[in-house]
Amino acid sequence: MHSTDIAHAPTPEPATGDRRRWFALAIVMTAAFMDLVDVTIVNIAVPSIQRDEGATFSQIQWITAGYALAFAAGLVTGGRLGDIHGRKRVFLVGIGGFTVASALCGLAVNPEMLVASRILQGAMAALMVPQVLSIVHATFPAHERGKVFGLFGAIVGLGAVSGPLLGALLTEGNLFGLEWRPIFLINLPVGVAALFLGSRFITESKAPRALKLDLPGVALVTLALLMLLYPLTRGRELGWPVWGYVSMAGALVVFAALVAYERAKGARDGSPLIELSLFRVKSFAAGIAVQTVFGVGLGVFFLVWTLYMQIGLGWSALRAGLTGVPFSVAVSVAAGMSVQQLVPRFGRKVLQAGALVMAAGVLIYLAEADHYGLGITSWQMALPLVVMGAGMGLIVAPLTDAVLSEVPREHAGSASGLINTVQQMGHALGLGLVSVVFFGVIDERLAPAEVGPAFVDGFTHALGWVAAVLGAIFLLMFALPKRPAQHVEGAAGAEEAPVTGEKKPELVP
Repeated sequence: MHSTDIAHAPTPEPATGDRRRWFALAIVMTAAFMDLVDVTIVNIAVPSIQRDEGATFSQIQWITAGYALAFAAGLVTGGRLGDIHGRKRVFLVGIGGFTVASALCGLAVNPEMLVASRILQGAMAALMVPQVLSIVHATFPAHERGKVFGLFGAIVGLGAVSGPLLGALLTEGNLFGLEWRPIFLINLPVGVAALFLGSRFITESKAPRALKLDLPGVALVTLALLMLLYPLTRGRELGWPVWGYVSMAGALVVFAALVAYERAKGARDGSPLIELSLFRVKSFAAGIAVQTVFGVGLGVFFLVWTLYMQIGLGWSALRAGLTGVPFSVAVSVAAGMSVQQLVPRFGRKVLQAGALVMAAGVLIYLAEADHYGLGITSWQMALPLVVMGAGMGLIVAPLTDAVLSEVPREHAGSASGLINTVQQMGHALGLGLVSVVFFGVIDERLAPAEVGPAFVDGFTHALGWVAAVLGAIFLLMFALPKRPAQHVEGAAGAEEAPVTGEKKPELVP
């Protein structure tokens, strides 16, 4: 699940009389929902894909990690393209490409084609998603935006809850004998309708002062992540060859080159992909670290959890999807309480409590999985999942606000885009680490009777790592401001740029 930041674009106030804006809202919200559901819907179908296509476990990781990596690498650039060439135009290109990529995923003839199609789908989502809030800002006047963002929050919650259930129903239903393929093909009629209606009802808008693209920056980020992730996911299969370690070490060199390049580009034309001056703000640097590490923990947990329930315990996709409902509901309830009631009173302590509560839920789950083994039931999982969900809800909703609260307002757009990007990169890294923390403790050749116990052992081992990650997050949060909701002068309390990486000029009082 990616966080989406709410910020205010420096565009002229739109007219309130045009009813078409509500059609435009429905269209962009549908696109946002498609992306949110697509992230969660695939996890639940992964065991079916693995079984039907004979995919290796590293290919399974890439079906999920490839999407996250492409999405992360293209997110800021997608926003910039909308600023420069028009948000409506780039949104329509993104949703059209997303629909085509969904068709290719659904028609994939082998695992390699599915991985490539998922990477394309992630890249198209990176064009589509950043335009959503920008179009809302350009279409709705300030006094209507509160209502609109309330709807947006509801859509985010609905996407989180319905994704696994929809994936389970479509996979179990085996529509027309297509097995798992309808989870992708369902995007086709939705995408075609959104493309047709979007071309009619969305109003075009551009940034008043668009920045230039930083394609070398994007290339360096992508190369560094590939050099890190590819050896992680393939290393176990290939016997951890020397080139893998060389590649992972080389990724650090590429990251260093990226920093040097971004510093030089910032000095030359003021439009780097990454605004390095932001990292001088302690709370922002710590917040980026929290977002990245949190993404790693979530990436590990959700893939391993699905494999444990469906392959290890032999549960159907529908039973696995229904088992996750208490978690999703707990996240939604706790997120609402966190923002509205708890953070205004207790500040940073709420986020730290969330990390500890979530870690407690993980440890309860670990103890139950170890104790009950293959005999565990969905009801016995409900308690740890509710505790984990409550902890996650306390973190996810106020975290972005805490990270942005001390960022100067002229960099709010860049900071927001960077937060989304690193969370997705962390997610991709977590999916890569699954081969180490989960498959690393499972023998490659298992007799059918050995699969269940081996997957239970792998799951409990992975949960230990997730609990350790949450402990690290708790410590990192000490560097966040004590009162994240209290914006400093010139921070996100003033009007901000949309979540596209666009800088906003100083406002004159």
